[in-house]
Amino acid sequence: MHYPLCYGEAAAARIVAAAPPSRHGGHRELIAPTVVFIAMNGICAMRLGAILLTLLALLGTTPLYAADPPSIGSAAPEFSLPDQNGKTVRLADWRGRWVVLYFYPKDDTPGCTEEACSFRDGVAALTALGAQVIGISVDNSDSHAAFAKKYHLPFPLLADTDAGVARRYGAFSDWVVTGYAKRYTFLIDPQGRIARAYLKVDTAHHSAEILADLKQLAAR
Repeated sequence: MHYPLCYGEAAAARIVAAAPPSRHGGHRELIAPTVVFIAMNGICAMRLGAILLTLLALLGTTPLYAADPPSIGSAAPEFSLPDQNGKTVRLADWRGRWVVLYFYPKDDTPGCTEEACSFRDGVAALTALGAQVIGISVDNSDSHAAFAKKYHLPFPLLADTDAGVARRYGAFSDWVVTGYAKRYTFLIDPQGRIARAYLKVDTAHHSAEILADLKQLAAR
């Protein structure tokens, strides 16, 4: 079935120019071929609008890319970020100790709260084995402070507001219009190397899982 021609190349160009660029400049490049194809094949304005809205909605809910997490045995990427109290925390500060570095999507949400409280309840056992728990999300320090106060979290929560650290750890989902840290955890050894990577996390039992692995690794 052929629909009446409603848009030509000039109109298609106007639609492409009006599309907002993503943080990677990707929207215009992604929709341009689709718009021109639709325009040149004579699809009417109503159908064109519906297709474009659907396409942009998909772009807003699909990650543009995903970096790989650091491999086991590789050097853990360094970082320097403010915690919930505004204090700068560096990975280098914990050299000589185990570090449980956990990324999580959002303060005070059900899964993230369960995970944080799991670490809170297990922190004494982890500390006894020489480990420091550190949480990271893209929330700011004020959000972290409220979250830590509400649930009595006794470890640093770092504000990676530009997602730079999450990206270096392959732990960021960029969904064009928004983004969040993936629920990944890295166990970093006293020499600053990645000893374990947890890319599928059971929020209720994660602390116990890490404790068991840490006991095994520390005994070597």
